[in-house]
Amino acid sequence: MKLFVYVWKRLAMMVPVILGTTFVAFLLLRLTPVDPARAYLSVSNIIPTEETINLVRHQLGLDQPFWLQYVHWLWQLCHLNFGISFISKIPVSQELVVRLPVTATLAVLSLIIAILVSIPLGIASALHKNKFIDHCCRLLAFLGASLPQFLLAYLLIYFVSVKFDLFPLQGTETWQHFVLPSITLALGLIATYSRLLRNGLLESLEEPFVLYAKARGLGTVALMGRHVLRHAIRPVVTAAGMNLGKLFAGTVIVEQIFAMPGIGGYFLEAVYHRDYPVIQSFVLIMAIVFVLGNLIADVVQAYLDPRLTQQGTRKQVE
Repeated sequence: MKLFVYVWKRLAMMVPVILGTTFVAFLLLRLTPVDPARAYLSVSNIIPTEETINLVRHQLGLDQPFWLQYVHWLWQLCHLNFGISFISKIPVSQELVVRLPVTATLAVLSLIIAILVSIPLGIASALHKNKFIDHCCRLLAFLGASLPQFLLAYLLIYFVSVKFDLFPLQGTETWQHFVLPSITLALGLIATYSRLLRNGLLESLEEPFVLYAKARGLGTVALMGRHVLRHAIRPVVTAAGMNLGKLFAGTVIVEQIFAMPGIGGYFLEAVYHRDYPVIQSFVLIMAIVFVLGNLIADVVQAYLDPRLTQQGTRKQVE
């Protein structure tokens, strides 16, 4: 019950954050020196004249007061109407329905791979501190943190696809198409998570409760599973929640290399042509993803440590 109340409080806190993000995004785009009406005419290959500019400004609602434009845009968002793209002249929502699942699948798969790989590496590295296994895990973490994503992507393409023909190069037709892009994005996360988990485990193993558990006769597996890992994995959970939004926003290079029709290339094209409806929609989606990622991390943290859900109750009692 306390966890349920905790989740509802976090959901309530999301509303002002998202509203603030929409206002900032709407305001910043209106403060740019380029007139959206001129950008629309430029993309449409129409010579901008005073008459055409005024006509487009009226069609886009730019001749209305700022606050009325913002309220109208929020009302459209409530109906999942993200506007019409200046470039393709089709609703942005239709493009997002096609492109967003590709990016979401790629980001979630990368995060899952990173967590599943980093946990065994972190545990092995902590249990065999300064030994051969620890040195190998640290070397892998160093390579993952220092190797650029585009270089890793081309290495995987050359060796895995071209030389051995194990996985396809481009497209999103089957699950095999997501393997190489997911590994490319996951390697850097594996380096971060494994190091965080290793440090957390080493710190937790020095805690008094570990000595007490050993005195009770708990084995290594039971000790790690029931007590130490539950405590040490919390920094990894926090990092994973924050990285979910970064994965959505950072798949641009990988999507371009593997020719995946995600929202990364769609956003780059929108920025280049000043497609304001697409840019505003992308900023809103990224804000929601970041907030949801942090919400999921908070909920998992509360499950791992129930004391977090009791802080508000204790303050009220005091």
